[in-house]
Amino acid sequence: MNSPDSNNNDLNRPARRDFAKMAVGGAALMAAAAPASAKMIPIPPGIKIGVSAGQPTPENMLFLKQLGVKWVSLAPNAQNATAEAFIQMREQWEAAGFKVYNIGSGAGPSGSLHNMSEVTLNLPGRDQKIEEYLNYIRYLGKAGIPYSTYAHMGNGIWRSGREVLPRGYSGATLDLSSPNARGTWAGKTFSEPLSHGRVYTKEEIWENYTYFIKKVVPVAEEAGVRIGIHPDDPPQPMLAGVPRCIFSNFEGYKRAIEIANSPNIGVCLCCGSWLEGGKMTGADPVEMIRYFGPKKKLFKIHFRNVSAPLPHFTETMIDDGYYDMSKIMRALVEVKFEGIMIPDHIPGLGSNPATEGTAGPGRGAPGEYRPNPSLAYLLGCMNSMLISAQGKQG
Repeated sequence: MNSPDSNNNDLNRPARRDFAKMAVGGAALMAAAAPASAKMIPIPPGIKIGVSAGQPTPENMLFLKQLGVKWVSLAPNAQNATAEAFIQMREQWEAAGFKVYNIGSGAGPSGSLHNMSEVTLNLPGRDQKIEEYLNYIRYLGKAGIPYSTYAHMGNGIWRSGREVLPRGYSGATLDLSSPNARGTWAGKTFSEPLSHGRVYTKEEIWENYTYFIKKVVPVAEEAGVRIGIHPDDPPQPMLAGVPRCIFSNFEGYKRAIEIANSPNIGVCLCCGSWLEGGKMTGADPVEMIRYFGPKKKLFKIHFRNVSAPLPHFTETMIDDGYYDMSKIMRALVEVKFEGIMIPDHIPGLGSNPATEGTAGPGRGAPGEYRPNPSLAYLLGCMNSMLISAQGKQG
């Protein structure tokens, strides 16, 4: 495993003892402020290593069962985003021996309810999108789904292509100097210099977030659903005229969670997205965990590594990036994390990147079910790290 990014994680962040003080004091404050009317759909204790499950085909379910998977994350589309459909999805997976932790990346009649430019930037259609999102949370509550992820990016996830890593597999990359750098989400593409025709202020982004989250909180508390907010990907302070001033740094997250002031609103810590920011985030993943974990504001972990921080990174296998991911696992054990953690943005193994797009060894025919060997590899790494961390904790 490559050495940790010691040069990129020491600046612009509170000292570790300050994080400990903030965690203890913040936990007490949050506990005192928690509304008595808020409810949470119960989840069993302990760390839950799971997967984004894909389709409930017999082949896929058998593969996941063979890997020892119990907990799954599911994704809806606009056609099945109803309480009845969510109940059916949960029951189908439960009948096969799995447990559903979340149905994420919301969808509604208008399409994606994740990274909604209308909400983040106060564009026409904002209130319609918000109402669809609130209904989506209500449907999850009726279906007994305890959690969902939300992301607040105004101009999508940015990448510039793919690169082959030294070990011979390929990963998505972002080089901010590349003319191919683009943001994409829900069929839309965003590019420099201005993705939406003008430069937005930080104050606008904060006002729009506050307007949104104040409408979400009472619905989430009534439904019993936890909402974990995903970091900006990438956590670059400004992209194409849109500030990423809230979910790209520790202070922004801290303020945003305080504005929500609800036990149901917390963090989905995508380690890969966070590591893309390096020292710009103001806190490495372990410090984020040690701050938000004791307050029970950490709901989901995306376990992913990257080759280096911005301005140029490539997504890697978890043991092939610049950060020692075992430190994250140890921190999660230390804070008694009880949510789900999944491998994220899984690189493909068993094929030659030079032949991408063609049939070849390990690829199969179009439409044929092909279990990804890298998923098995990543789950093995994660379970080994967890066993080791629990042993040291004990």
